[in-house]
Amino acid sequence: MSSSTGSPDVEVRRSRRRRRTVSAYRDGERIVVLIPATMSKRDEATWVADMVARIERQERRKPRSDDDLVARATRLNDLYLGGLAVPASVRWVTNQSARWGSCTPGDRTIRLSDRLQQMPGWVVDYVLVHELAHLLEAGHTPEFWAWVDRYPKAEKAKGYLEGYSTGARLEPPPGSGDTAD
Repeated sequence: MSSSTGSPDVEVRRSRRRRRTVSAYRDGERIVVLIPATMSKRDEATWVADMVARIERQERRKPRSDDDLVARATRLNDLYLGGLAVPASVRWVTNQSARWGSCTPGDRTIRLSDRLQQMPGWVVDYVLVHELAHLLEAGHTPEFWAWVDRYPKAEKAKGYLEGYSTGARLEPPPGSGDTAD
């Protein structure tokens, strides 16, 4: 089950061995909820909503590490850029108040603003793909945007960041009419 509103994909697994307990965990972009096989559909809907909310609260409290960011960048590079954009380093930084991320193609370093840590994973993924694409094409050329647009949620993430920027009175993100990162 998924929705276009940004809610995560959810997989419900019923178990005959499970009697009363309900649990959930993150598996990539999906949240897996484990419930007893005998649970009613009404109770299932209530428990799934509660467990998804619990996982999302835990994730908002837990800051993502630089190691998480490197692993995420590697996976996105393989999925959307054919493994061609290999950064030397990827890390969170606290000194980017006007940008979501930056890339220095010369030394192959990528930095993401720590403000992104509280945003949905698909938005972080978009910014990572954007910065990884700069390792293939330095400027915001049509070729660059062709690389970025391989990420299926690129337009959605651009809209999210543009809305966030407007609400926070920040500069608009790249791809919304400007040419700066």
